[in-house]
Amino acid sequence: MKGFRRIVVILVIGSFSVAALLGIIALLGGGELGETEGKVLLTTVIVGVESIAVLCYLAVAARRTAFVGLIGGLVSLVPFGIALSLTWGGADFESDILWDAFGVGVTIAATLAHACLLLALDRGRLRLMLIGTLVAMAIVSGMICNAILNGENLGDLYWRTFGVVAILDVLGTVVFAALGIFGRRAKAEGEPDLMTPALESRVLDAARSRGVPPSQLISDALDNFLR
Repeated sequence: MKGFRRIVVILVIGSFSVAALLGIIALLGGGELGETEGKVLLTTVIVGVESIAVLCYLAVAARRTAFVGLIGGLVSLVPFGIALSLTWGGADFESDILWDAFGVGVTIAATLAHACLLLALDRGRLRLMLIGTLVAMAIVSGMICNAILNGENLGDLYWRTFGVVAILDVLGTVVFAALGIFGRRAKAEGEPDLMTPALESRVLDAARSRGVPPSQLISDALDNFLR
């Protein structure tokens, strides 16, 4: 998994570096910005957005929830391909099916990227809040996809419900992220930082897979090591 993640990161950085270089050349090439230059710049934006999404998916690469990132990466290829096809004239701008697929793909891909960032912060202490936020996130995504596919005339109650759930989604994200990042117990002054976030994540995943508390897992591992 680490080797796969390294390869993907290299590909993401390399592809966006090339796209960024082409965008800079288009801007500094002199003369008026024509259709080709505009397409190059738009391609740079598309590749940049996809690169950010892929990095979000990789946030859970070393965790038990890595399948969420894998699904997100596969789903994101749909709007990514459609966007490039529309940019370079390989797709029909008048196709409602194409635009619906693009809108639904973007919605689901963005939702999964959002979920990956929250799952990467999961330390087991705020599990109920995380689950509630993910449920609200899924409902928001489903309602957006339904609106894309079935039109906007869904009634006042529909959009009021959507607004309430969306607010709960944002609230849960903000609170969970804040507590996950800043809510850790302050260490005593001068105490060495023995448990890095990456190591803590590995310990928690291993403890869950064995069905034991993290403290017991660490204690057993230390006993085996000292023997």
